[in-house]
Amino acid sequence: MPSSKMPTSEILSGKQALALEQLSRRQGSAITAEQLFGRWRLQLLWSKGRAQPNPATAALLRGLQASLSIATGDVTPDAPSLERGDLKVVNSVQLGALQLRFSGSGNLRGRRPLLEFWFDQLELRLGRQSLWRQAISQQPEPRRRPFFALIARSGAADNGWLLARGRGGGLALWVLDPQLEKASDA
Repeated sequence: MPSSKMPTSEILSGKQALALEQLSRRQGSAITAEQLFGRWRLQLLWSKGRAQPNPATAALLRGLQASLSIATGDVTPDAPSLERGDLKVVNSVQLGALQLRFSGSGNLRGRRPLLEFWFDQLELRLGRQSLWRQAISQQPEPRRRPFFALIARSGAADNGWLLARGRGGGLALWVLDPQLEKASDA
């Protein structure tokens, strides 16, 4: 499998990431849904309030192939805007051929914007075969849903990175991995 590791010259420092976040807070990032489509591999994590990345946690999650897939979702015209789920969101970790996936819907809102998402299914897979699947019926109310505040996006449609801060306060740098998209049915 090709490596999705970023070249050292492209890795953001904590100082650069925080500067991009300040700019995004003032001006918004103007990131669109189309710029998010694909499968993103976690590269770096910064804990809340830290300028230095957390290498141990990031290494563990990279080892588990932590990924976030975003695609066009199924829009139901009669549902309220926040409930429609204009995007399909899959968050997963994998150990060998065994994969744990949370899948659901999401949408963008605001000028920064926020990628708000909610999961409706948990699945355990072995390769492409589903071993176990469970519906998640208890959904958080809209104000308590998880989200990523989208800070910056580099590169073209088939490459680059995405910098985002999660609801819990951590900062994450994701790398687009087009090879994963070809090998997986996100």
